[in-house]
Amino acid sequence: MKQKKSSINVLWIAGPNSKFKIEGAKAAGFLVGFWHGIIAPLIFLIGLFVPQIKIYETNNNGKWYDFGFLLGVGAFGGARKAI
Repeated sequence: MKQKKSSINVLWIAGPNSKFKIEGAKAAGFLVGFWHGIIAPLIFLIGLFVPQIKIYETNNNGKWYDFGFLLGVGAFGGARKAI
């Protein structure tokens, strides 16, 4: 999928305007997966009203992206102390 640089989003949000969809771009890695995990709850809510926004980047490098994504999702809500 070929895109103009001006249409690329600057927040690294997954979707059709992702910088990782540009022809010849490197696949999203661990840090991008971590970022997408952190913003996943907010992006989910936005994605309910804007169908172009996605939670998960499909052009990723595999297991490292997945690992970062899971760490990001669990970073703020995964560890709760039982009283």
